[in-house]
Amino acid sequence: MGVVYLDTILVPLSLFLTIVYHALVWHNFKNKPFLTTFGLHAQRRREWLQDTQQGDDKMGMLAVQSLRNTLMATILTSTVSILLTLSLAALTNSTYTATHLFTNSIFGSQSSKILAVKYGSASVFSSVSFLCSSIALGCLVDSSFLINNESGDRFSSQGKTERMVERGFVLAVVGNRVLCITFSLLLWLFGPVPVVVGSVGLVWGLYELDFAGKLSKV
Repeated sequence: MGVVYLDTILVPLSLFLTIVYHALVWHNFKNKPFLTTFGLHAQRRREWLQDTQQGDDKMGMLAVQSLRNTLMATILTSTVSILLTLSLAALTNSTYTATHLFTNSIFGSQSSKILAVKYGSASVFSSVSFLCSSIALGCLVDSSFLINNESGDRFSSQGKTERMVERGFVLAVVGNRVLCITFSLLLWLFGPVPVVVGSVGLVWGLYELDFAGKLSKV
Protein backbone atom coordinates (compact mmCIF):
# COMPACT_ATOMS: atom_id res chain seq x y z
CA MET A 1 0.00 0.00 0.00
CA GLY A 2 2.91 2.35 0.70
CA VAL A 3 4.28 1.88 -2.82
CA VAL A 4 0.94 2.73 -4.39
CA TYR A 5 0.79 5.77 -2.13
CA LEU A 6 4.06 7.07 -3.59
CA ASP A 7 2.77 6.57 -7.14
CA THR A 8 -0.51 8.32 -6.48
CA ILE A 9 1.06 11.31 -4.73
CA LEU A 10 4.45 12.02 -6.30
CA VAL A 11 3.48 11.61 -9.96
CA PRO A 12 0.41 13.91 -9.81
CA LEU A 13 2.55 16.36 -7.81
CA SER A 14 5.15 16.47 -10.59
CA LEU A 15 2.46 17.02 -13.24
CA PHE A 16 0.87 19.73 -11.11
CA LEU A 17 4.27 21.45 -10.81
CA THR A 18 4.84 21.58 -14.56
CA ILE A 19 1.24 22.66 -15.30
CA VAL A 20 1.36 25.48 -12.74
CA TYR A 21 4.69 26.66 -14.11
CA HIS A 22 3.42 26.82 -17.69
CA ALA A 23 0.24 28.56 -16.50
CA LEU A 24 2.49 31.15 -14.84
CA VAL A 25 4.49 31.56 -18.06
CA TRP A 26 1.28 31.99 -20.08
CA HIS A 27 -0.06 34.55 -17.60
CA ASN A 28 3.13 36.59 -17.84
CA PHE A 29 3.15 36.24 -21.63
CA LYS A 30 -0.36 37.69 -21.87
CA ASN A 31 -0.07 40.42 -19.21
CA LYS A 32 3.66 41.22 -19.05
CA PRO A 33 5.06 39.97 -22.37
CA PHE A 34 8.41 41.72 -22.03
CA LEU A 35 9.23 39.65 -18.95
CA THR A 36 9.31 36.45 -21.00
CA THR A 37 11.36 35.39 -23.97
CA PHE A 38 8.12 34.43 -25.75
CA GLY A 39 6.87 38.01 -25.55
CA LEU A 40 10.18 39.46 -26.71
CA HIS A 41 10.38 37.03 -29.62
CA ALA A 42 6.76 37.70 -30.61
CA GLN A 43 7.42 41.45 -30.72
CA ARG A 44 10.55 40.95 -32.79
CA ARG A 45 8.70 38.63 -35.18
CA ARG A 46 6.01 41.26 -35.76
CA GLU A 47 8.65 43.89 -36.52
CA TRP A 48 10.50 41.41 -38.72
CA LEU A 49 7.35 40.59 -40.69
CA GLN A 50 6.59 44.26 -41.24
CA ASP A 51 10.10 44.83 -42.55
CA THR A 52 9.97 41.84 -44.89
CA GLN A 53 6.56 42.74 -46.31
CA GLN A 54 7.61 46.31 -46.96
CA GLY A 55 10.67 45.17 -48.87
CA ASP A 56 11.13 43.59 -52.28
CA ASP A 57 10.98 39.96 -53.40
CA LYS A 58 14.44 39.29 -52.01
CA MET A 59 13.22 40.16 -48.51
CA GLY A 60 10.33 37.73 -48.94
CA MET A 61 12.71 34.95 -49.93
CA LEU A 62 14.90 35.79 -46.92
CA ALA A 63 11.86 35.52 -44.65
CA VAL A 64 10.96 32.09 -46.04
CA GLN A 65 14.53 30.90 -45.53
CA SER A 66 14.44 32.22 -41.95
CA LEU A 67 11.35 30.13 -41.22
CA ARG A 68 13.18 27.03 -42.42
CA ASN A 69 15.05 26.59 -39.12
CA THR A 70 11.79 26.57 -37.17
CA LEU A 71 10.29 24.15 -39.68
CA MET A 72 13.21 21.76 -39.28
CA ALA A 73 13.01 21.90 -35.47
CA THR A 74 9.25 21.27 -35.55
CA ILE A 75 9.71 18.35 -37.94
CA LEU A 76 12.27 16.88 -35.54
CA THR A 77 9.86 17.25 -32.61
CA SER A 78 7.00 15.59 -34.48
CA THR A 79 9.26 12.76 -35.67
CA VAL A 80 10.56 12.05 -32.17
CA SER A 81 6.99 12.15 -30.81
CA ILE A 82 5.56 9.63 -33.25
CA LEU A 83 8.58 7.33 -32.92
CA LEU A 84 8.26 7.48 -29.15
CA THR A 85 4.57 6.59 -29.38
CA LEU A 86 5.30 3.60 -31.60
CA SER A 87 8.16 2.48 -29.35
CA LEU A 88 5.95 2.62 -26.27
CA ALA A 89 3.33 0.52 -28.02
CA ALA A 90 5.98 -2.06 -28.96
CA LEU A 91 7.52 -2.18 -25.47
CA THR A 92 4.28 -2.51 -23.54
CA ASN A 93 3.92 -6.25 -24.09
CA SER A 94 7.53 -7.06 -23.23
CA THR A 95 7.35 -4.97 -20.07
CA TYR A 96 4.45 -6.99 -18.74
CA THR A 97 6.62 -10.10 -18.99
CA ALA A 98 9.59 -8.42 -17.27
CA THR A 99 7.85 -6.94 -14.24
CA HIS A 100 9.54 -9.48 -11.95
CA LEU A 101 12.85 -7.64 -12.54
CA PHE A 102 11.53 -4.52 -10.80
CA THR A 103 10.46 -5.86 -7.43
CA ASN A 104 12.21 -3.19 -5.35
CA SER A 105 9.88 -0.62 -3.80
CA ILE A 106 11.91 2.24 -5.28
CA PHE A 107 10.52 1.36 -8.73
CA GLY A 108 6.97 1.94 -7.52
CA SER A 109 4.01 -0.31 -8.08
CA GLN A 110 4.37 -2.86 -10.88
CA SER A 111 0.72 -3.89 -11.02
CA SER A 112 -0.96 -4.20 -14.39
CA LYS A 113 -3.12 -1.12 -13.80
CA ILE A 114 -0.18 1.09 -12.84
CA LEU A 115 1.84 -0.15 -15.83
CA ALA A 116 -1.09 0.67 -18.12
CA VAL A 117 -1.26 4.17 -16.65
CA LYS A 118 2.51 4.63 -17.07
CA TYR A 119 2.61 3.72 -20.74
CA GLY A 120 -0.79 5.20 -21.48
CA SER A 121 0.02 8.64 -20.05
CA ALA A 122 3.35 8.81 -21.89
CA SER A 123 1.66 7.73 -25.13
CA VAL A 124 -1.08 10.34 -24.76
CA PHE A 125 1.40 13.16 -24.14
CA SER A 126 3.61 12.11 -27.06
CA SER A 127 0.56 11.91 -29.32
CA VAL A 128 -0.51 15.42 -28.28
CA SER A 129 3.02 16.63 -29.01
CA PHE A 130 2.87 15.07 -32.48
CA LEU A 131 -0.54 16.65 -33.14
CA CYS A 132 0.56 20.15 -32.09
CA SER A 133 3.79 19.90 -34.06
CA SER A 134 1.93 18.70 -37.16
CA ILE A 135 -0.53 21.60 -37.01
CA ALA A 136 2.38 23.99 -36.44
CA LEU A 137 4.04 22.68 -39.59
CA GLY A 138 0.89 23.40 -41.59
CA CYS A 139 0.69 26.93 -40.21
CA LEU A 140 4.34 27.68 -40.91
CA VAL A 141 4.11 26.31 -44.45
CA ASP A 142 1.05 28.48 -45.09
CA SER A 143 2.96 31.44 -43.67
CA SER A 144 5.70 30.91 -46.22
CA PHE A 145 3.16 31.32 -49.02
CA LEU A 146 1.42 34.29 -47.39
CA ILE A 147 4.67 36.19 -46.88
CA ASN A 148 5.25 36.20 -50.65
CA ASN A 149 1.60 36.81 -51.47
CA GLU A 150 1.08 39.96 -53.51
CA SER A 151 -2.55 40.56 -52.61
CA GLY A 152 -4.36 43.73 -53.41
CA ASP A 153 -5.60 44.10 -49.84
CA ARG A 154 -2.17 44.56 -48.31
CA PHE A 155 -3.25 45.28 -44.73
CA SER A 156 -5.64 42.32 -44.58
CA SER A 157 -2.96 40.02 -45.97
CA GLN A 158 -0.38 41.32 -43.49
CA GLY A 159 -2.68 40.74 -40.51
CA LYS A 160 -3.49 37.21 -41.66
CA THR A 161 0.19 36.45 -42.14
CA GLU A 162 1.04 37.66 -38.63
CA ARG A 163 -1.70 35.53 -37.09
CA MET A 164 -0.61 32.47 -39.04
CA VAL A 165 3.04 32.91 -38.09
CA GLU A 166 2.22 33.39 -34.41
CA ARG A 167 -0.10 30.38 -34.44
CA GLY A 168 2.62 28.24 -35.95
CA PHE A 169 5.26 29.35 -33.46
CA VAL A 170 2.95 28.92 -30.46
CA LEU A 171 1.90 25.41 -31.52
CA ALA A 172 5.54 24.50 -32.16
CA VAL A 173 6.45 25.59 -28.61
CA VAL A 174 3.48 23.68 -27.17
CA GLY A 175 4.52 20.53 -29.03
CA ASN A 176 8.07 20.89 -27.77
CA ARG A 177 6.99 21.42 -24.16
CA VAL A 178 4.58 18.48 -24.20
CA LEU A 179 7.42 16.32 -25.50
CA CYS A 180 9.60 17.46 -22.59
CA ILE A 181 6.84 16.47 -20.16
CA THR A 182 6.65 13.10 -21.91
CA PHE A 183 10.31 12.45 -21.17
CA SER A 184 9.65 13.27 -17.52
CA LEU A 185 6.80 10.75 -17.47
CA LEU A 186 9.08 8.12 -18.98
CA LEU A 187 11.14 8.33 -15.79
CA TRP A 188 8.12 6.82 -14.06
CA LEU A 189 9.32 3.47 -15.40
CA PHE A 190 12.13 3.75 -12.84
CA GLY A 191 9.83 4.81 -10.01
CA PRO A 192 7.87 7.85 -8.84
CA VAL A 193 10.84 9.59 -7.24
CA PRO A 194 12.73 10.09 -10.57
CA VAL A 195 9.57 11.68 -12.00
CA VAL A 196 9.60 14.38 -9.32
CA VAL A 197 13.33 14.94 -9.68
CA GLY A 198 13.01 15.15 -13.46
CA SER A 199 10.07 17.57 -13.24
CA VAL A 200 11.91 19.86 -10.83
CA GLY A 201 14.96 19.84 -13.11
CA LEU A 202 12.75 20.51 -16.14
CA VAL A 203 11.01 23.47 -14.49
CA TRP A 204 14.32 24.91 -13.32
CA GLY A 205 15.85 24.65 -16.79
CA LEU A 206 12.77 26.09 -18.51
CA TYR A 207 12.64 28.97 -16.04
CA GLU A 208 16.17 29.97 -16.98
CA LEU A 209 15.11 29.82 -20.63
CA ASP A 210 11.65 31.42 -20.47
CA PHE A 211 12.48 34.34 -18.23
CA ALA A 212 15.82 35.26 -19.78
CA GLY A 213 14.35 38.63 -20.78
CA LYS A 214 13.52 39.38 -17.16
CA LEU A 215 17.02 38.49 -16.00
CA SER A 216 18.67 40.54 -18.73
CA LYS A 217 16.82 43.69 -17.60
CA VAL A 218 18.10 43.48 -14.05
